[in-house]
Amino acid sequence: MSGETVRSRIPQLRLDELLEELQARIDAARGTRDRVHNLLEAVLSVGRELDLTQVLRRIVEAAAVLVDARYAALGVIGPDGETLSQFLTVGLAGEEIARIGPYPTGRGLLGELIRHPASLRLEDLSGHPSSVGCPAHHPVMRTFLGVPVRVREEVFGNLYLTDKQGGEQFDADDEAVISTLAVAAGVAIDNARLYEEAQRRQRWLSASAEITRALLSGGSRSEVLELIAQRAREITGADLADVSVPVAGTGTVRVELALGGDVSCRVGLVVSLEGSLSGAACASGVPATTADLAGDPRLSAGPRRFDGLGPAVAVPLGRAEGQIDGVLLLARAAGEPEFTDREIGPLLGFADQAALALELAERRRDAEQLAMLEDRDRIARDLHDLAIQRLFATGMTLQSAARVIEHPGASDRVLRAVGDLDETIKIIRSTIFGLRARADATGQGLRARAVRAVEQAQAVLGFAPRLSMEGLLDTDVPSEVAEHVLAVLAEALSNTARHAKAGRVEVVLQAVGGQVVLTVQDDGIGTPEQGRRSGLRNLAERAGTLGGTFELGRPAEGGTRVVWSAPLPV
Repeated sequence: MSGETVRSRIPQLRLDELLEELQARIDAARGTRDRVHNLLEAVLSVGRELDLTQVLRRIVEAAAVLVDARYAALGVIGPDGETLSQFLTVGLAGEEIARIGPYPTGRGLLGELIRHPASLRLEDLSGHPSSVGCPAHHPVMRTFLGVPVRVREEVFGNLYLTDKQGGEQFDADDEAVISTLAVAAGVAIDNARLYEEAQRRQRWLSASAEITRALLSGGSRSEVLELIAQRAREITGADLADVSVPVAGTGTVRVELALGGDVSCRVGLVVSLEGSLSGAACASGVPATTADLAGDPRLSAGPRRFDGLGPAVAVPLGRAEGQIDGVLLLARAAGEPEFTDREIGPLLGFADQAALALELAERRRDAEQLAMLEDRDRIARDLHDLAIQRLFATGMTLQSAARVIEHPGASDRVLRAVGDLDETIKIIRSTIFGLRARADATGQGLRARAVRAVEQAQAVLGFAPRLSMEGLLDTDVPSEVAEHVLAVLAEALSNTARHAKAGRVEVVLQAVGGQVVLTVQDDGIGTPEQGRRSGLRNLAERAGTLGGTFELGRPAEGGTRVVWSAPLPV
């Protein structure tokens, strides 16, 4: 080839080079255009959602697509600022996740971005000083790109991307794209949070209005308590809700209402203020929280009852003057998000509303009880002033008439009628004493104390036992015998609550025929053949000490009947 030919081809070669360079720039521009287009699509996709969980899921999916990463994850930083409370992944199948085990909490390289919230790009993540390796069954990962996601200058979490498709490295353009997505993600997360908070506040307001309506329509304390616990459980997504009340002068709280889980092992349970989350909130007057209700070593009071539960919060239900009326405990399943300040704030407002509702219910109950006691006092006065006087006058008339009746049979029948009238007068007087004894809430007579014992058993049984009394219990029953009667009553009701699974209990206390007789009958499954029977032996021993009797039977209609008696002094 001649020199002239070579010289003629040089311009052609330069033209080809220029065309190739132009094509490369066009391809680069097209790639940039496509990437910008994909980025805009990702921003729009993330910004459309208002549900926070869906927003987080879309962010992870968009990040993986934008930089062509095989694996992507978003770690949400927990309230402590040091660990991950949520971890959403893309690229791993469900069975792979199950084999790997629990999600990471923020150790090693993932924790590096928590401690130093700045973009991090690595050619080989295993070579980083903070890398601690991967758990068993975890896929091998090499290239790494991590970018923090900020919401209003606060680090919400971190985006983690590994293994760019084709074995390439993540470059500066990838980092810029993900950083841009992180900014848009922060705005979307903030919007979703605000929407979620507005929705939650609306639900709290609706719940407060519902409670107010229940109070104004005459709902009982137990109904209002259940409504409070149920709505709080629904709004917070809790698996369990308990309402506990302080037991005056004992340093303990008693579970009055329980929802979710094994209710039977919690209702009526009395636990110390120390060693329980409800007790801590009751003692301090401020909310108490834990990340692991079942495993927190500080919460060891009472029997084991919170298996499978993790995050929990206990909120006091207090009055304006600082008196604690109760504690609302809410708990989620293990692995669920912890209760944050954003949730506890509205919950405190709801607790104040609930405390006011309880106080109104208590005041209304006091007013109703006062009206009932006034009515009882009126009935007792009328019985004493009218019924007894008329019966007594009738008896005197019959007794006088008996003296002039010549027929022996007729005379005996009249005298028997006079005796029946005397017995009726005794019964009415006993009833009058009972009505007036209940008017004294601090009464120390057997009647008043028996009423209190039955009322206290209501919380453990879950319903109110039926109580009837007859005879001169406060005057004919000595104090030492009365103490035995009350102990037997408490033991019988406790046995019914623990073993009988009853839906109805009847208590009859009588002082007739020279003896005091206590009968407790339920419609449950009967007394178990196996297990400790020391309580029943104690009842028999008490009766034997006083020269009385103790019988444990099973009526034909089912259930258990306890009959305990002791003689009265003449």
